[in-house]
Amino acid sequence: MKSFFKYVLATITGIGIVIVVLFMITVGLITSMISQVGSSAESKVPENAVLYVSLNHGITERAAVNPFEGLEIPGYGQYKTMGLNDILGRLKAAKDDSRIKGIYFNPSSINVGMASLKEIYNALLNFKESGKFIIAYSDTYTQKAYYLASLADEIYINPEGSLDFKGFSSSITFMKEALDKLGVDMQVVKVGTYKSAVEPFILNEMSDANRSQVSAYLGSMYSSFLDDVSRARGLSVDSLTLIADQYLIRNADDAVRLKFVDGKLYKDELLTLLKKKLNIEESKDVASVSLLDYAEKAKTDVSADRIAVLYASGDIVDGEGTETNIGGDKFSRELRKLRRDKRVKAVVLRVNSPGGSALASDIIAREVELTNKEKPVIVSMGDYAASGGYYISALADSIFAERETLTGSIGVFGLIPNFKGLLNNKLGVHIDEVKTGKFANLLSSPDRPMTAEERSIIQKEVERVYTTFMGKVADGRNMSIAEVDSIGQGRVWTGAQALDIGLVDAIGGMDRAVAAAAAKANLENYRVVNYPSIKDPFSSLMSTSKEKIKMWMLADELGELRNYVMQLKTVVRSSGIQARMPYSLEVH
Repeated sequence: MKSFFKYVLATITGIGIVIVVLFMITVGLITSMISQVGSSAESKVPENAVLYVSLNHGITERAAVNPFEGLEIPGYGQYKTMGLNDILGRLKAAKDDSRIKGIYFNPSSINVGMASLKEIYNALLNFKESGKFIIAYSDTYTQKAYYLASLADEIYINPEGSLDFKGFSSSITFMKEALDKLGVDMQVVKVGTYKSAVEPFILNEMSDANRSQVSAYLGSMYSSFLDDVSRARGLSVDSLTLIADQYLIRNADDAVRLKFVDGKLYKDELLTLLKKKLNIEESKDVASVSLLDYAEKAKTDVSADRIAVLYASGDIVDGEGTETNIGGDKFSRELRKLRRDKRVKAVVLRVNSPGGSALASDIIAREVELTNKEKPVIVSMGDYAASGGYYISALADSIFAERETLTGSIGVFGLIPNFKGLLNNKLGVHIDEVKTGKFANLLSSPDRPMTAEERSIIQKEVERVYTTFMGKVADGRNMSIAEVDSIGQGRVWTGAQALDIGLVDAIGGMDRAVAAAAAKANLENYRVVNYPSIKDPFSSLMSTSKEKIKMWMLADELGELRNYVMQLKTVVRSSGIQARMPYSLEVH
């Protein structure tokens, strides 16, 4: 009995200690958050300062609140993210901020898509119109980092540093052989010669059609990249192409000799240069503020009229979705609210999505159509607005895209795994069932292939959805079904190509889309308000789910590899008929 009470007491004591520890962690979190919120609100920019810009952190369309960001919590790390909207807004504010004399741009690796990269490029170009300087310096420049650095007034590199300039490449991971070894047969039903989302599961290399489209849009992106670098550095496109093709820049000396950079400097020499730019003594420190911490001056515009910027970022899924994807029900509800809101005079739909559920895409497209009948809906495309992403855009008043945006991919597919080989032959697992109708177990039996009749049924449904998709595009873009089909078939286009074939109306980023929305709504004075609203840090902490925590931990542990894991997870989880882009393009 004494032993029993001993163990009970020990258990109670242990539980008490855990409760106390959790309470202390919670108090610490809240205290830290209050401190962060307070310091952010009171953040002061020193006079005669440089704005420090690195972009060596996560960049999303619109930064979600992460209450654990920057906190020293075991298992969560310090993975920082910043919204593209914040980057553009802060660069614009710094242009007119008298305290900011210039930008110290210190990039190395920038993890963002090519269209978003172009928007940052344009924001830096706009900053230069103020007459303020931009000095770029880095130990190493990736191609994306150098692209942004190329427009700086002066570019420097560490004497032992490197600059990557060798052209673009894009790779796809194929898993057919691995699936064969596991005994898994991926049954595919699709429409579209170029609809290659399923290829990684049924082939070991690209089809000729897919290789052709990837070559076309990668070449289009590369051409735009070379044009911008050529203008910025005064080097011909032909010479840039030759330098890349022969990989002539292999060290800092090559970069100087070929006029990619203006000189080699160590960090202390770079600081001396900045001090001269700011006219301060060598013994003084350079006053600076990081773009991550820079707070825009509060706007005093109290106009009642609004232009709503509604963010559609991530995969398109059925139901409510989450904060990191586009739920058909939740997103259509947001559109209805904006349609009924008398203060909102126009809507800018910011789309950055490779697509997903065809059903959810159609539900959203319907609300876009209804809203556009009452007030202008202008689409601003980000890195991706393809397949389902284009589906939800087609019925808007007009569409803006960057030259590097990936769009189109008008096509659909169904992916039905057959685990017979894995379950029966590898694991020795067998499934038996009883049914009341011939098709009662259609798509619900994981250990058998589809019959010819079942495949025919699914194929007809896929074709029906494709016809509906083409009809929406035809209505929105004033084309015939035949015209849409000729540029559809699942083919992916860049924004520049899409402009030529009528899938978009103009090249430009968010600013141009907002200006177009204002013009359509006949607005001179207005406020730009972002939707959906973002939860405050305290609400976010209270609603933090296990899934969110896993994602933060995954991002911290895997870095850029996280994207490939999430892509595989998304495709494997996909069910029903999909309007999804082939894959996530990473330019290396």
